[in-house]
Amino acid sequence: MTKKVNIPTVAGADVESVNEAVSARIKLYRKLKKISLDELSRRAGISKGMLVDIEGCRANPSIALLCRLAAAMGVSVADFVNVASTPPVHLINAEEMPELWQGERGGCARLLAGSSGPDMLELWQWTLMPGERYTSPGHPEGTTELLYVLSGELTLTVNDDAWAVVAGSSAVAKTDAPHAYINDGQDELVFVMTVSERAQ
Repeated sequence: MTKKVNIPTVAGADVESVNEAVSARIKLYRKLKKISLDELSRRAGISKGMLVDIEGCRANPSIALLCRLAAAMGVSVADFVNVASTPPVHLINAEEMPELWQGERGGCARLLAGSSGPDMLELWQWTLMPGERYTSPGHPEGTTELLYVLSGELTLTVNDDAWAVVAGSSAVAKTDAPHAYINDGQDELVFVMTVSERAQ
C-alpha cells in the first residue's frame, strides 16, 4: 500500500515564493561556505549588483543564472528551490514544484525533483507552445541531458547542429555547449528531461 504524506510547502510554485526561497538559500549557502559577494560574483561570472538584487529578492533570476550560481557554490538548483531529495524518501506535492521559466506564448518549465549537492541530478517537465524556444549558453563541462518527448516535436540544437525528436522518442545530449529547445511545429510540445551534472 502506498503511503501518502502531506509535505509542508516551503518554496511553492509561484514566482514570488520561488524568489524568496532562492534569496534565502543563496544567503544561507554563502554564509555556510564563507563566500563573499565579491568572490561569488567572480566564480559565477555575474555582477555583484545582480547578486545583491537576487539576495534582496528584487530580481527574478533565469534558469541559466541559477545554474551558474549553483555550480559556483557547489550545490544544485534544486537546493535553491527546495525540491532536493532528502533520504530515504522525499515526496514532493504538485504545488511545491516551481515553475522556473515562462514562455511568451504560455509555455513553461517546471523543476519536478532534484538531488542535493554538487553531483546534481534534476527532473524537469517542459511545455513549449508553437513558435517558442528556450536557449541556454551551456552548462558546466560533462553535463548530460536525457529527453523524452510526450507530445509534439522537439527541435534540439547543440552548437550549430539540430535534431528533430518526435513524440515517443528520446535523445541523449551533451549540453556543456550552447543549446536550445524549440517548437517549430503547429502543436503544443511537452517533454520531460533529466539533467546530470558531475562536480569537477
